[in-house]
Amino acid sequence: MSETPAESAARAKTAALIRDYYAAFNAGKTDAMLDFLTEDVIHDVNQGERRVGKEKFRAFNARMDHNYKEELKDIVVMVSKDGTRASAEFNVHGVYKNTDEGLPPATGQKYVLPAGTFFAIRDGKIARVTTYYNLTDWITQVVG
Repeated sequence: MSETPAESAARAKTAALIRDYYAAFNAGKTDAMLDFLTEDVIHDVNQGERRVGKEKFRAFNARMDHNYKEELKDIVVMVSKDGTRASAEFNVHGVYKNTDEGLPPATGQKYVLPAGTFFAIRDGKIARVTTYYNLTDWITQVVG
C-alpha cells in the first residue's frame, strides 16, 4: 500500500523536526533543543530515571555538556506513516571531559558509540525522547 499525501507530509515534517533537533545538538546549542520539545516532554535516559519537563531536560543537558563533548554522525531518521513516532540511529563521537558521578575517571578519553533514540511526536513537537546505548561498551572504551 502506498502512502497518502497526508501521510507523506506528516512523515516529512517529523523527519525535519528530528533532523533539526540533532542539528542543534551538534551545533552545541542544547538550549535551542528545548524549542523542539513539548513543555511536558518525557526524557527516558539510558539506564537512568525518567525525567519529565523541559527544566529537567535542560538540567540533564547541562550535566552532559559539562562532562562530555559529543557529535552525532551517520544519523538515520525513521518515521511512522502518521508522523507520531520516530527513531534515529547514529554514532556518538565523544570526549569524556570531566568525571561523571558513578562512572570511571575522565582524562579526556575519546569514544565512538552506536546509539539510538525513540521519539513520540505531539502537535509538531517532541513529547518523548528515549535513548539507548551500550554502557558496557562505553566503559570499556574509556577505561581502555
